[in-house]
Amino acid sequence: MRVFLTGATGFIGSRVTRQLLQNGHQVLGLCRSEAGARWLTEAGAEVHRGTLEDPQSLAAGAAAADAVIHTAFDHDFSKFVENTRKDSRVIHAMGEALVGSAKPFIITSGTGMGSAGPGTVAVEDVVDLDNPNPRVASEIAAAELRARKVSVAVIRLPQVHDTVKQGLISPLIELARAKGVFAYVGEGLNRWPAAHVEDVALLYRLALDQHAPGACWHAVAEEGIRMRDVAEVIAHGMGIPARSLTRDEAAAHFGWLAMFAELDMPASSRVTRDRLGWAPNGPGLLADLGQADYGAMS
Repeated sequence: MRVFLTGATGFIGSRVTRQLLQNGHQVLGLCRSEAGARWLTEAGAEVHRGTLEDPQSLAAGAAAADAVIHTAFDHDFSKFVENTRKDSRVIHAMGEALVGSAKPFIITSGTGMGSAGPGTVAVEDVVDLDNPNPRVASEIAAAELRARKVSVAVIRLPQVHDTVKQGLISPLIELARAKGVFAYVGEGLNRWPAAHVEDVALLYRLALDQHAPGACWHAVAEEGIRMRDVAEVIAHGMGIPARSLTRDEAAAHFGWLAMFAELDMPASSRVTRDRLGWAPNGPGLLADLGQADYGAMS
């Protein structure tokens, strides 16, 4: 298939680009820069110019392809609510280009959307459209498009990592560098799910090859890593202390990250593994954090 891929040169999307090309698909990759265009061309993909700020440029890419995979997201988490709204607009624009067709459309969300309540393990068969997490805007957009017979499936992401990036943990590392301490809340028993970036890229390809309209898939290799364990590994690697904070102290310490710092959000991928045959085998989160070069991240 000719696949329009947003985020095609990004942390996850660049791996998805390679996965698709290595398995017989053509890639029409979204990019906004000359460097991105060169990378896509050298990889063997086609280039489609556009930006998230111009949803119609993405709609044109969707119309020109046999399938769409949407991995692009503005990862300025200090503007998280605004960026989830932007994502909703982009999903709607691409979906409009697919109305009346059976073209697969795979969007991206977060594993928290599959949780039935705080601290419960998120599962694929739960879709909480009343979730207070602003990321729910993407899944609401998907549901609205399904009602218009667009063939939408969702991949929900945990903390996606290698030794260089680790999802929301990366801005926590930057905060720790500025504060001189890696902090966690209370006993640090709240859990975050995780998966290696190469395993996540494989899942996008499997979800395309075995497309199931209406499905939600969880890219979860590890159900939940305790934040205290994350803090201790990173603090050791950075040569700084790990420290417990009270909830009141955490609000001042974490700033905009406070909304995430004490979330307990374990997630399962049992259905995804059973139905798609996804078998993640990349390094675990703590292993990657233990091998990270924190000096190079500065």
